[in-house]
Amino acid sequence: MTQDYAKRRQDPRRKKPPPRRAQAQRQTGEAQPRGKGFRLYITGVITGMFLSFLIYLGSLPEPGVPGEELATATEPEAEPEVPKPRFEFYTLLPEQTLEVDEEVETVEPAADVSKPPTATATPQPYFLQAGSFRQKEDAERRRAELLLLGLTPQIEESTVDSGRWFRVSLGPFGSHDEVSKARSLLANQNIDSVLLKRSAP
Repeated sequence: MTQDYAKRRQDPRRKKPPPRRAQAQRQTGEAQPRGKGFRLYITGVITGMFLSFLIYLGSLPEPGVPGEELATATEPEAEPEVPKPRFEFYTLLPEQTLEVDEEVETVEPAADVSKPPTATATPQPYFLQAGSFRQKEDAERRRAELLLLGLTPQIEESTVDSGRWFRVSLGPFGSHDEVSKARSLLANQNIDSVLLKRSAP
């Protein structure tokens, strides 16, 4: 005989399993409200802060009379007296005397400066040395270069302790302008020159 288990009525004596929340209440006793743990935490924090404040107040020094503290704080320490300088030269200077020999020197009158002095000697001419060589051929080569520039060089032979030298010189020049023009020509050709002031040969 077949039985329809779906339509079969449950036995009223059989109990339904209790929900889980009810099981937890049975195990712990009474149900606890949700905010009770949070309230306990806040109460502990406030109590700890209050106790810390009481300890801080107990560690403060005892208040004294405010006037005494101000008087001790503003009272400056006595500084040692600095001796005042004594100026004795006011009394010493009038008492001192200085002996001076009064010898009158005769002074000659100054020369007349309105007229320029006359030149007694003729000014020495200027020369440019454009090279100094041991070999005469090198001196001749330099002389040829200077002739191409339109200058009038001379070769002077001289004997010194180090041997015989051939010097190529330009001049004589009568003024600085002539010397500067000749030097600029030499500088354009990368030829070094030395300014000499001497009597004409």
